[in-house]
Amino acid sequence: MREGIAEGTDASDEADVTVRGSPRQGLVSATLGFFVGFAGVVLYGPVASAFEGAMDLSGLLLGLLVAAPQLTGSLLRIPFGAWVEDVGAKKPFLVLLGLSIVGMGGLSVLLLLGSPNGLTTVHYPIVFGFGALSGCGIATFAVGTTQTSYWYPAEKQGTMLAVFGGLGNASPGLFTLVLPVALAALGLTGAYLAWFAFLVVGTLAYARYAVDAPSFQFREHGIAEREARRRAEACGQELFPGGDAMDSVRNAATILRTWVLVALFFTSFGGFLALTTWLPSYWRAVHGVDVRTAGALTAVAFTLLAAVIRVPGGIVGDRIGGERTAIVGFGAIASATAVLVVTREFVPAVAATVLLAAGMGVASAAVFGLVPAYVPDAVGGASGLVGGIGAFGGFVIPPILGLFVDRRGTAGYATGLVVVLVLGIISFGLSIGLYRTRSTLLPDGEGSSVPRADGEADSPVDG
Repeated sequence: MREGIAEGTDASDEADVTVRGSPRQGLVSATLGFFVGFAGVVLYGPVASAFEGAMDLSGLLLGLLVAAPQLTGSLLRIPFGAWVEDVGAKKPFLVLLGLSIVGMGGLSVLLLLGSPNGLTTVHYPIVFGFGALSGCGIATFAVGTTQTSYWYPAEKQGTMLAVFGGLGNASPGLFTLVLPVALAALGLTGAYLAWFAFLVVGTLAYARYAVDAPSFQFREHGIAEREARRRAEACGQELFPGGDAMDSVRNAATILRTWVLVALFFTSFGGFLALTTWLPSYWRAVHGVDVRTAGALTAVAFTLLAAVIRVPGGIVGDRIGGERTAIVGFGAIASATAVLVVTREFVPAVAATVLLAAGMGVASAAVFGLVPAYVPDAVGGASGLVGGIGAFGGFVIPPILGLFVDRRGTAGYATGLVVVLVLGIISFGLSIGLYRTRSTLLPDGEGSSVPRADGEADSPVDG
């Protein structure tokens, strides 16, 4: 995108309208907003024991509580991702972050009025509700990817989206490290007040620096759609809204292969979100480590690794094919969880966790890379369904793990991981099915840069 226009040069002699910002500013602000909002994934997980003890929670209720942010964070991706197509990214971003502020503010006030020791089971619905509100910021992923894509030309989007996703996805891992330290230094109430302040400052920073892509800026000034697009193209914008986004969602929902990809992402990314919140409790209950060590193990051996490895996972998928990469990823998930279910030894558990993180990161990248190849006529809608419903696994899985704790006691923290093992095996089988039937699943006449099952790349088909 031509920086001269992007930094404020007149976009047209016919109207005194200038384009604010630049592609770099669009990327940096989107990444900042996503980083701030996505941290809500670990709102309760690293300090779950404090709430568990205060409210005397069963395993099921604990699982629901740590998963509460995923309820809104996954399901809101679809409507807010669609809303971007109409108004640009800034307004949806601010609404989601604003709802997170309401949730964190409410939680902070609750803790101030009745410290953790004053909480009882009566307060559980309120704590759950504030957690769900705080999780709205997680849905900024769908908004931020669109903001980034509209600012950059096609040949740069892969790299820029990797930067956006990689840095933004790092926040749960960092907060898993920091929150137990803040808990020791400030107490539970002080730790959440500090988080609330971070969220407010981050939201204000996004509001100050965020800029919508040129076409949305022109439309905001009342310029007709066709003329706004012409001027945006003159500024260097290449990607534009492709019509009614909800129509794209409805069209994608009628295609069977969309739901296969949803199932795969449910295991890989939904599983990643679920275990990010659950593993701190696992390390404490099964291996007896303190809260700081549990947070560090979860962050370093799992959350950060799974986030970072998505970038090379996407590159490998481009080279050897998304189906093959998914097979490797889900094979690693199944193998690693099998070890975690049976072992009670610390070192093998850490090694298995590292393998599990690598498998989930690689599989997530591979699955999303297959969306354009399998659903080319409704990529936006399919991406919303895969990302939204797939991420819903982060809400569904923890309560099921909690049921194992209720039935098996402490051992249930390990044996409950058989749920992830079963999902991994099913997804492994589905990936093999995609590999064997890819030529029949791909729409006739559609080209793809993704290699075929035999390793030969298709040639793109013009038009």
